[in-house]
Amino acid sequence: MPVALTYPGVYIQEIPSGSRSISGVATSIAAFVGGFSRGPLNSPVTLFHVGDFDTHLGGVHTDSETSYAISQFYLNGGGQAVAVRVGGGTTGDMIVQSWNGSTSLSFIAGRQIQDALVEDPGRWNNHIRVDIDYLTSDPANLFNLLVTEIRHVDGLEVPVRSEAFRNVSMVTTHPRNVLSVVNDDSLMVQLELPDAGTDMPAPTGFYSGVQTVNTYADMADDTTLQVDLGTGSHDVSIVATTKPTTIAEAALMLQNAIRDTRPEDPLWAQCQVVVRADRIAIFSGRNSPEYRSGQMVSINESAGDAGSVLMLLAGSAEANVQQYAMNNVVAGHQTEATPGTDGVTPTAEQLRGNRALRTGMYALEDIDLFNIMSIPEASDLGSVAAMSSVISPAISYCEEQRAFLLIDPPDDVNSVEEASDWLDEVAGAGLRHRNTAAYYPRVQVPDPNNENRLRTIAPSGTVAGLYARKDTESGVWTAAAGITAGLRNVISFNHSLTNNEIGLLNPIGLNCLRNGGISGNIAWGVRTLRGADALASEWAYIPVRRTALFIEESLFRGLQWAVFQPNDEPLWSEIRIAVTNFMQGLFRQKAFQGSAPEQAFLVKCDAETTTPADRAAGRVNVLVGFAPKNPAEFVVVSLQLMNNSGS
Repeated sequence: MPVALTYPGVYIQEIPSGSRSISGVATSIAAFVGGFSRGPLNSPVTLFHVGDFDTHLGGVHTDSETSYAISQFYLNGGGQAVAVRVGGGTTGDMIVQSWNGSTSLSFIAGRQIQDALVEDPGRWNNHIRVDIDYLTSDPANLFNLLVTEIRHVDGLEVPVRSEAFRNVSMVTTHPRNVLSVVNDDSLMVQLELPDAGTDMPAPTGFYSGVQTVNTYADMADDTTLQVDLGTGSHDVSIVATTKPTTIAEAALMLQNAIRDTRPEDPLWAQCQVVVRADRIAIFSGRNSPEYRSGQMVSINESAGDAGSVLMLLAGSAEANVQQYAMNNVVAGHQTEATPGTDGVTPTAEQLRGNRALRTGMYALEDIDLFNIMSIPEASDLGSVAAMSSVISPAISYCEEQRAFLLIDPPDDVNSVEEASDWLDEVAGAGLRHRNTAAYYPRVQVPDPNNENRLRTIAPSGTVAGLYARKDTESGVWTAAAGITAGLRNVISFNHSLTNNEIGLLNPIGLNCLRNGGISGNIAWGVRTLRGADALASEWAYIPVRRTALFIEESLFRGLQWAVFQPNDEPLWSEIRIAVTNFMQGLFRQKAFQGSAPEQAFLVKCDAETTTPADRAAGRVNVLVGFAPKNPAEFVVVSLQLMNNSGS
């Protein structure tokens, strides 16, 4: 509507152009479902690079076939991926109490997803450390909580990542309530309050009784203490020719005496004695192979020596563990500890999951888009029937989501005959679908968890990475095969194929991986599982099928604006223009056959495609066709001798 004309002058109004654009979706977001050493259970985790994979899922793990697949995906050029962890194990937890034991705070390995606790089980839980101190703006009511994940390197506990939560409170109405702050932001632990109360959890480390400066003047010139930093008691001699006049001087005197007792042992030589308000706190050195988070520091006067008046045992002295940890022996103010354990290989039921509960593969309901799916551990379930119980619903789900599924041969398929028999069983189970492909043989890669000795793994992760690389280089309509389709980080195969053997497998729709001589190890096949010669399917080739899925998904998303618009020629015209422009863009990228657009694609949306009956039912019918580029599987060279003897 034009603006109201109320006075003589010039009026401006904006008129919609009626032109809408359709953007192509991503083509190689890979979804992996399987077991991992860490990560939230039955929740999709988006990964953009191998660093995300290491951080959120624990990286390559010996007991996780799927972890090797993701590693190969990135090594072969993959970009964005989504992983769903299933199976799991035991989730670690621990309970700590306040100084007076009136309040308990429970730590559970996990994170919050959609306002719910999602556990993150596994042995990695045992690497979680928690430090608590009262060095805050209000020590009587606020505390600091530091969560650290460590890694053992040459016997030392080396921090690899940490989360700091400062000035938090136990009061539920406080804006920095510890449960709200930690549960919202932490990727390692979640907190619960099993015992109601507002007393703060006990700080970690050894805390002396309340110190009074005026007593230091009475201390003996030569005092001996028995100090135990967790590995045994040793006599510590304090020579106090100059008496300390402050608590800080007393702490420094004690620290120097402890360090000098065993200078060769970092547990002692790096001991810290610091002032905490009117107390002295003692922490053993952590850069020692003998350091353990559950160690307790204790100090006593040496027998027969009554000269010490440092008041280390006076009043309310408290000894606590050096750090809270889920694998600690219960001690100090840590009243419970349950270590985390890794689970076994996921079962068919766990891989398949439940759509109503969004578990297993159906956890992918919570993400926006994926194009390729791989479930490597489905091939290790022991039989085609068991594999089919996972792959069949996966095929249906991929068809619904316009995604492509890669199926792996079992590890006991090591010959052409066995591969052919396996494919016959696959066909008998109804797994030959236009949205699926299988590759043979399995690949052998260096195993970083076994001194880089070769490990035979499923090929789907490697192939998914190859798809992503070729999509980026030349488009989804280009075959990911041939001498330019090198398989990175693949040293060999569990079966070296000859040309004649490939000639037996290719016609039945099983794509081959082979050594290409100077080209290295390469993919040598582009057929879907409907691509067997005997099936004569129009969806025989992977790039053709993936191109169709790409166009379908792009149009599905790009035409959402048309819903609820008036169903008449103006709408049809807008749809035709938008779709034609999109297809024209693909034509310019040489995605189709033909030298002119009319030879490459067609777009029709008018009164012929949408009849009055369709309009009455609220339907708009759009016909889109394209002429795909089929890959050149067979290049035939004919040679002829020419006779040049004539005059």
